[in-house]
Amino acid sequence: MGSPADDVQQVMSRERALLTPDVRCSAEQVDLLLHPDFFEFGASGRRWERSAMITAMAAEPADDEPLVVSEMEGAQVADDVVLVTYVTEEPGRRARRSSLWRKADDGTWRLYFHQGTPVPVQQDL
Repeated sequence: MGSPADDVQQVMSRERALLTPDVRCSAEQVDLLLHPDFFEFGASGRRWERSAMITAMAAEPADDEPLVVSEMEGAQVADDVVLVTYVTEEPGRRARRSSLWRKADDGTWRLYFHQGTPVPVQQDL
């Protein structure tokens, strides 16, 4: 069992991987990162269920530019839960994001919940 700092670093690494086009376009890789009970409130306000999210991510072009990520922070809020927050930017879009990761029975960290909240591109965060 790792230390809380090790757990947070491992989760943040998994979050960063999930933001890359190579991982996002692979349903197999996304499947390994998402908790069986995963759901998301997207920046659009839509509620996404696990299977719809895997399908949508797999349809993204593999040659997309990765999102610009800043202000990433993580905190262990329980033995088996880590909260990650950060900001993403892409042309014409900016969002504050939060993710809850849960440790699965096999000891791997899996994304349980994600929310994106749009913010004006010109607004200081």
